Amino acid sequence: MPTGRAALTDYETVRRMIEFISTEFRSQPSLAEIGEAVGRSEETLATLLKRWAGLTPKAFLQAVTLDHARRLLDDGASLLDAAYEVGFSGPSRLHDLFVKHEALSPGDYKARGHGIDLFYGFHPSPFGLAIVVATDRGLAGIGFADPTDGGEARALDDMRRRWPRACFTADATRTAPYAKRIFEPSRWQEDRPLKVVLIGTDFEIRVWQSLLEIPFGKATTYSTIANKIGAPKAARAVGAAVGRNPVSFVVPCHRVLGKSGALTGYHWGITRKRAMLGWESGVLARD
Repeated sequence: MPTGRAALTDYETVRRMIEFISTEFRSQPSLAEIGEAVGRSEETLATLLKRWAGLTPKAFLQAVTLDHARRLLDDGASLLDAAYEVGFSGPSRLHDLFVKHEALSPGDYKARGHGIDLFYGFHPSPFGLAIVVATDRGLAGIGFADPTDGGEARALDDMRRRWPRACFTADATRTAPYAKRIFEPSRWQEDRPLKVVLIGTDFEIRVWQSLLEIPFGKATTYSTIANKIGAPKAARAVGAAVGRNPVSFVVPCHRVLGKSGALTGYHWGITRKRAMLGWESGVLARD
């Protein structure tokens, strides 16, 4: 995976590509047409996609269209049903982050972070600049800063609103190991689980725990999650809880689609959601 400024530059080009493809996907534009739209040569785009996602331009086109999202859902629905019964021991689980999570007490949630020390840092990721938030007990938040004026400040404010009484301290040195662990697939090791601390209501925690059970490279729906947690009529509430997920990507809310396979909303932008699904397809293809 590219690091530093190269990673951010790659994602910015990919973001512009996805925005163009999302508008023109019905015509399945050629690489030349995409290159003209984003101001890059065909050769540059082909090299970038191979480096960024491990996919050919044609495969990446398929990976970010709505048709691909529907295929994810169609292929994953029966697998999800079966996987719930066997504890997600299928092959796709081997590509996951092996997250070990714990939920803070209801008292911690009601206190809105009072007495909790959080440290944060901004780091390059395959999906743009990421804010990583952690406690002494583990990872507590991941968000993204778009390349606009004030993007970092907005991302930090977003995290502060979740825990308004917590003490936030900038410390990129302490968050850097988390960023590497999260965004570099070579570091996803079963014997070194990533510790995640979840802070939310009981209902939100149950929804987020269900998200952690969606296999890498697959997808599910809000209604399926509602049924899974024993609240079949609460699909709308599930959607709200998914939107409040503070640990993006690791707790994979991007793998939740609408019933029709539409990508629906995403707190950090639909373009980024499409990028994540395409990137995951690339990781699976490389393996």
